[in-house]
Amino acid sequence: MPKLSHRDRLLQKGFKVVLCQGYSGASVRDIVRAAGVPQGSFTNHFASKEAFTKEVLEGYFAMVRSNIQKTLRNDNLPPLRRLRTWFDVQIAFLKKSRFRSGCLIGNLCIEAGDLSQPMRRRLAQMIREIDGSIIYCLKAAAAARQLPASANPRELARFLHSSWHGAILQSKVDRSIEPLMRFTRMTFRHVLN
Repeated sequence: MPKLSHRDRLLQKGFKVVLCQGYSGASVRDIVRAAGVPQGSFTNHFASKEAFTKEVLEGYFAMVRSNIQKTLRNDNLPPLRRLRTWFDVQIAFLKKSRFRSGCLIGNLCIEAGDLSQPMRRRLAQMIREIDGSIIYCLKAAAAARQLPASANPRELARFLHSSWHGAILQSKVDRSIEPLMRFTRMTFRHVLN
């Protein structure tokens, strides 16, 4: 296995620091300490903590997009199965941190007041892209008559995505899977039924 460059170590280990401590809570010192590299390495590779966080966020979003392609946009699966699988993939990710970390996009949205306008715009674009994939999936469910005829896929997708982030936040507070399981039970038994 090849040795990681200082830049790659900063991105890999710094991702975990920002994910767990938040943008405001993660100092450059915390990031370089976690990466095990000299402090000067950070400024050699990143113009600022925000520039670093933007790269970490883009890496995280690449993973999100990959999971979306395997689930919400996977036309080989029945539509509501895609949606359930998408939630399950996220639950598996959250379990790894014992529900301490949450979703990087959601975490940064909470701190949006401390972020620059370009960073807030990028987060909004990411949310719209995820919403678009949920809408795509729910439109397929409507076409397959897996949803009531009165369902509005666009409104439903936005509601589910926002509610899901609320369940993630509650799981962080409780350090428990239960808010996520409650969300999925209510979604598939009542909201989508």
